[in-house]
Amino acid sequence: GPHGTLTVLSSQDWEQRQEEDTLLIERILLLLRNVLHVPPDPVEEQGVDGDASVHDRVLWALHISGMDDLLKFLASAQTEQQWALHVLEIISLMFRDQNPEELAALGQGQAGAEHGEDTRELETLRQRELAEKRARALQRPSRHSRFGGSYVLQGLKAIGDRDIIFHKGLHNLKNYSHDLGKEPRRVPRRRQAA
Repeated sequence: GPHGTLTVLSSQDWEQRQEEDTLLIERILLLLRNVLHVPPDPVEEQGVDGDASVHDRVLWALHISGMDDLLKFLASAQTEQQWALHVLEIISLMFRDQNPEELAALGQGQAGAEHGEDTRELETLRQRELAEKRARALQRPSRHSRFGGSYVLQGLKAIGDRDIIFHKGLHNLKNYSHDLGKEPRRVPRRRQAA
């Protein structure tokens, strides 16, 4: 079928393609566009409410065959840019009967659910990591570390309105500046004072 032919042709290297291959790809894309372009006929499509329209059934057939993934490939592959307008037209026809607000809300719902799941997974991983850290700390022999401790500098704000935490030894505190650890700014030669 058209999908198989397109898959074979699009997997060929651009240089290997014959002129008739290129023509065939174009004809398949135009066929697809023309099928999707057929306007709905309310008299013909008097189904029960909630029945899938002819347009929806065509979209479902495209999805089942994997044609939607193929279109995504043609739209995003650097070497297939010549088909960009055909693909764009096909995609806009696929969404012809859709209301943008509803589509966005659908995506949001799914994304929201996935986001919640991701957050829970991350929290579980974080708890496990903390437990492992504690276990390691208990096993470690106690010997003096060179780490001088952390100090909170009150009255000096870091990013996001938190107090600054200073990790170097207290004897370095008098040299503290916000630029600690940053590369010194280089002044272009033409801007340097004479």
